[in-house]
Amino acid sequence: MALTADATDTRNAIGSITEVHGPVVVIRCTKLPPLRQALCAYFDHETCMFEVHQHLDQRHIRAITLHRTSGLHRGMTVYDTGAPLHVPVTSQCLGRLLNIFGEPLDGKAPLSPDTYRNIHGTPVALWDAVGTGAILETGIKVIDLLCPFIRGGKTGLFGGAGVGKTVLVMEFMQAVAALHQGVSVFAGVGERIREAHELWHEISEAGVLPQTLMMFGQMDESPGVRFRIGLSALTYAEYLRDSLHKEVLFVMDNIFRFVQAGSEISSLLGRMPATVGYQPTLITEVAELQDRILSTRDGAITSVQAVYVPADDMTDPAVGAILSHLDSSVVLSRAQAGKGIYPAVEPLQSGSRLMDRHTLGDRHYAIAQAVREHLARYHELEDVIAMLGVEELSQQDQQIVMRARKLQRYLTQPFRVTASHTGIAGVSVPLTTTLTDCEAFLRGDYDEIPEEHCYMRGSMQGVKT
Repeated sequence: MALTADATDTRNAIGSITEVHGPVVVIRCTKLPPLRQALCAYFDHETCMFEVHQHLDQRHIRAITLHRTSGLHRGMTVYDTGAPLHVPVTSQCLGRLLNIFGEPLDGKAPLSPDTYRNIHGTPVALWDAVGTGAILETGIKVIDLLCPFIRGGKTGLFGGAGVGKTVLVMEFMQAVAALHQGVSVFAGVGERIREAHELWHEISEAGVLPQTLMMFGQMDESPGVRFRIGLSALTYAEYLRDSLHKEVLFVMDNIFRFVQAGSEISSLLGRMPATVGYQPTLITEVAELQDRILSTRDGAITSVQAVYVPADDMTDPAVGAILSHLDSSVVLSRAQAGKGIYPAVEPLQSGSRLMDRHTLGDRHYAIAQAVREHLARYHELEDVIAMLGVEELSQQDQQIVMRARKLQRYLTQPFRVTASHTGIAGVSVPLTTTLTDCEAFLRGDYDEIPEEHCYMRGSMQGVKT
């Protein structure tokens, strides 16, 4: 949000900085601006933006800086922009890399906006919103079979560090561009600069960048930026949905960093922490973001959110707050990754609230349940097998274990985004093919083939029994 020509005019000056505490500033005002108003200060030919978060008394406010604070000092004049933070929106925004203000990070010319939109826009009215729709195929076998994405729904990818959340996110973005001719909006919340740089180049090399808008609030930036970058990106997703009538995939990596930024701001504002040290406003802040991810008659926003799980603890309050808003949850397991199962989806912990016959159809539901039952029985017997050997099991259990191990390996898959690293060409498998193959495994059609023939491949077509 650029400084307007008359922003340094004394008619817009509302006060001056009296205290600077890291990214929090206390401003003495002649007239109190409303909460969430965007303010600015001007120094060394640069603009520093603030957002009002607290009214302390009749003359003082606390605001969070949306830039680095070096250069701020007491007595600096603060100006009122006259509105909350707005971003420039245009049909030419796709293929660009932007910051929280809609300014370019890719070295190209600034956007020529059709209009500006408030990042604190209100959710779609209840009567204009439409519910979740049919299954949104991704071409990823384990997800389409056991925890399918829903058009217009919200999906969370849960996992600790290094289990493949970002790789899976990139594959989804490719799938939406290739299979559904949709567009993607990527919000990098608290990304490391190295990760952001690699992701940008990989998306570009994959040919998906022209259908993608990427926004970053990086790890080294103010907590105010990390706290609001998700709303900025969501504002662009709403614009693409409402004005361009697009099928939008809204990707947030990582929404836990959004919660962390909110916790940091809450502490700086002097609020008492709540459960496990999180901010008392945790539930409200998560809901404020999630409730704007809606579909209308004009277009759909389907959300995929990577969720870092601290210490692999799924009972963490932040994880619970996010989980309550989701339609599907994909849990990535370190144990699965340790076995070489990629994507490292834990099928017994992952699922969807729409896993029913009405949504999936009888055939898909029956096959998914049978696969889950085989994998669950194998999991129950793993300790027995480790101690006594598979030969000590009953004939029926031996058959279940054999088929479960083959199904486990069949549900691995090489990705297009990792092809340059692994040397294995990525594949996308239609849901009908996945169902046919799993049905054959359950019938025993592939009982005679070795397990390694099921590993890291697409369909079973052409595999000799």
